[in-house]
Amino acid sequence: MEFFKTPNVNFMKYRFVALALTGAVILAGALNISFGKGLKLGVDFGGGTLVRIVFNDPITISDIRSELGQAGLGESVIQASGSSGREFMIRTLQVISAKDALQELEAHEKLGDRVIEALRGKDGQRKFVVASKETVGPQAGADLRKKATLAVIFSLIGMLVYIGFRFKLEYGVSAIVTLTQDVLMALSVYSFTNREINLPIIAALLTIVGYSINDTVVVFDRVRENLKAMRKEPFETILNRSINQSLGRTIITTGTVFLAVLSLFLFGGKSINDFAFIMLFGSIEGVYSTIYLSCPVVLFWRQLFKPKNAGRR
Repeated sequence: MEFFKTPNVNFMKYRFVALALTGAVILAGALNISFGKGLKLGVDFGGGTLVRIVFNDPITISDIRSELGQAGLGESVIQASGSSGREFMIRTLQVISAKDALQELEAHEKLGDRVIEALRGKDGQRKFVVASKETVGPQAGADLRKKATLAVIFSLIGMLVYIGFRFKLEYGVSAIVTLTQDVLMALSVYSFTNREINLPIIAALLTIVGYSINDTVVVFDRVRENLKAMRKEPFETILNRSINQSLGRTIITTGTVFLAVLSLFLFGGKSINDFAFIMLFGSIEGVYSTIYLSCPVVLFWRQLFKPKNAGRR
């Protein structure tokens, strides 16, 4: 069943505007990460202890900070969850020197226990529930940062090799540029939200890469078919035609993912909200990059290198 008639939009006409917009967002994100607030590392990558506490009665952040300060934990980061004034996330930031990773981990666990004891009050009567307590040593955090970075890099290289073999070199180069842009755009936007970077966010980035390359492959496959059927047409016309032919499928698949992730964002709770947020952005940005980056890069490559028998490839 055909839900959408094939449109006839000249997407390539706006490629320079789209490239300028992409460059502006990535530049703004790079400046913010380098000289502004930067990326806020979660416990997974920054190390430390994250305690989630739900108090029986409402309490203010200033009261919590005051009590932690009296216990020598005044540098802890305190973040309220929801609007009830009862649920808070507290992350310790003290640097602990230890001889090995095990001692570091034990020291951070004790630091989390100190946070809990300090919040019980002087008489120890304040009632609350410890919803969760996560502890990661600094060495483990650094190792996780390294592995997460390598995971993203290797996934991009893998996509380059796959597209290069399935299609041609220019398509592989276009895919790696597109996917790198997907990651940089997502990180740039994320850097302005003051949300933490943790392992679920890395999983979201890799998922975005997967969705984006899937859409890109569909368009490239259509381009390959149209190169045979439209031999006498300019390559730019073939690209536009291929994008328009794939647009209905893109809207259906991406729209389905978007609605599912939107439900997680609105109703999934705090624990999955950051993951859902970056997936919401990524599902839209992946379509944008396929149309306005992957195809223009192939076009620029052909204009620059002018491959022989271009119309037959």
